[in-house]
Amino acid sequence: MTTPSQVARDAFSLDGKVVVLSGAAGIIGSQVVKAFVEAGARVFAIDRDAALLDAKLGSAHKSLITCVANVANRASLVTAHAQLFSRWGQADALLNNAATKSENFFEPFETFAVEEWNEVLSVNLTGAMLCAQVFGSPMAERGRGSIVNTLSIYGIVGPDQRIYEGSEYLGRAINTPAIYAASKAGLWGLTKYLAAYWGHRGVRVNAVTPGGVFSGQNDTFVENYSRRTPLGRMAQTDDMVNAMRYLSSDAAKYITGHNLVVDGGWTAW
Repeated sequence: MTTPSQVARDAFSLDGKVVVLSGAAGIIGSQVVKAFVEAGARVFAIDRDAALLDAKLGSAHKSLITCVANVANRASLVTAHAQLFSRWGQADALLNNAATKSENFFEPFETFAVEEWNEVLSVNLTGAMLCAQVFGSPMAERGRGSIVNTLSIYGIVGPDQRIYEGSEYLGRAINTPAIYAASKAGLWGLTKYLAAYWGHRGVRVNAVTPGGVFSGQNDTFVENYSRRTPLGRMAQTDDMVNAMRYLSSDAAKYITGHNLVVDGGWTAW
């Protein structure tokens, strides 16, 4: 006889699920890939940086396929989809996690070049739209699937400029550019749209909003950020991995159009 605890465990299971993840070589993406494979999923890991993809993930695992593709290029994604389909069929879940920085990403708003604005937008927002077309449309055709989009706290609230005073990342002064906030806010809009558009066809579309994830920022930034956060620390990658796993699993089967904010309480005040 099946017990309630077994039912709960089964709902969170990723065993046998085919998961497509963009931005797979990134700080969060690479950890999602490893955790999902360990949880029994078959992961199709997309990134445009072949060297970084190989360095972070390699390819020697029966449940992992690494694929070099550009999410801002539909033809590149169509080729990637054909590779996926020939090996594992259609995706059960799509995680739109790809994001990029332009060459002058931290340039002040007043002088930020429109060419670089469009470059970032093409990956952060248009790339998610194209992935949804290429990998999400087949989900709608067969009547099931889950899409999870990676947002940012700065897609739902404005940045606190005070935390950037004296802040650096890899020896470089940092801030939050307007294009990053605008692209992530747009992705939240796309999330809600697709949740309503595909809901009757069995496709759930949700978002995870990470707070600041520690990845080598200097002590000044860490202290400023942690002081501003109710839980008193920056996020860790596993905080995001667990949220993405939940929304990808059947445990979230009645959740769509939702933004799971994983920010230690940052947006609570």
